[in-house]
Amino acid sequence: MKFALLTVSYSGLFYAGKGLSLEQQIHKAKELGFDALSIETKRPVASPLDLDPAARLHIRDLAREEGISLCALESLSDFSSRVMESRENNLAMMQLVLRLAHDLGIGLVKVFAAWPGLVDDEEAFAQYSPYDRVPYYKRLSADDLRKWNRAVRGIREVAGWAADLGITLALQNHAPVIRAGYEDVLAMQQEIARDNVKLCLDVPLFQERQDDEYIELAVRKTAGLVALTHFGAWNFSQRSNGEIVQDPSPSFGAPINYLAFFQALEQTGYPGCLVSEYCLPVIRQHQLAGMDEVDKANRISLKYMKGLVKEFSPAL
Repeated sequence: MKFALLTVSYSGLFYAGKGLSLEQQIHKAKELGFDALSIETKRPVASPLDLDPAARLHIRDLAREEGISLCALESLSDFSSRVMESRENNLAMMQLVLRLAHDLGIGLVKVFAAWPGLVDDEEAFAQYSPYDRVPYYKRLSADDLRKWNRAVRGIREVAGWAADLGITLALQNHAPVIRAGYEDVLAMQQEIARDNVKLCLDVPLFQERQDDEYIELAVRKTAGLVALTHFGAWNFSQRSNGEIVQDPSPSFGAPINYLAFFQALEQTGYPGCLVSEYCLPVIRQHQLAGMDEVDKANRISLKYMKGLVKEFSPAL
C-alpha cells in the first residue's frame, strides 16, 4: 500500500498561515515521506480556474521528476439541490475538473453526492456549513428521496463525460444525502449503474460502528469497487517516550479501527493509495496553530499508519 497527501492539509484554510502551491505541496509530500499527492480542486491551491495549460504541464512534469505520483483529483460536487441553477453550476464545474484531471494525467476523480461547503472568509479559519448528520437508522422521507435521485442523475451525467476521457469516478461515503457507513454509498453506486463509477470508502465515516465484524463486512460487500480511501491526520499524539497513539475521533469520541479496515482492504486487493488529510481547524491550547503543527501531525500519523500496515504486510 502506498500513502498520499491530500492538498487540503496545506491549503491555509485550517491553520494560521498561507496555503502552499501545488509545486510546494509536491515538495512537501516528498519531504514528509509520502508516495503520492491527491489534489483537491479548490482555491487557493488547485482550482481549475487558476491553472492554465502551461501550469498543468509543469505540475505533471515536476511530480514525475520528484517521484511523487498524482493519484487522484478530488472535487467538491453537490448534485442534490432543488435549485436547477445550482445543479447546472455543479455540472459545469465537473467539466472543468475532468479536463484538469485529463491534463494532469490523473485517471481517478472523487465526487460527492452532496457537499455542505466551506465558509472561508468570515473567521480566522474555514468552517463547514451546517448540515444534518443523518443517522444510519433514520427512515427516508420524500424530500430525502428527491435529493437522492437528483444526485444519482447528476453523477450519471458526469460519468458519461468521464468515460469519454478514460476517467473513473469515486463516490465518497460522505454526508449529507449519503448516511454514515457503507450501505448508502454502495446502494447509490449500484443505482448509478455506470462501469466507471467506483467508491471512495472512508472508515472514519463509519462513525461509531468500528467493530471488526462491521468493518470486515463493509469491505467484503464493496470488494472490487473501492478506488480511494482517506485517513485523518488530526487525532494523533506522541507521548514523552516517543510512542504514537491515536486519540478519540472528534466525530464520535472513540478511536477509529484503521487496522481492521486496512487489513480487509489488503485482503480484497485494494489498488489505491491511503490518503492523509488534515481538514479540521488546528487548535492548540485554544489558539489557532501554524503550519508546523500540520507538519507534526502528518509525520506522526504517517509513521503510525505505516506501522499498522507492517503488522499484516511486513514486506512493506
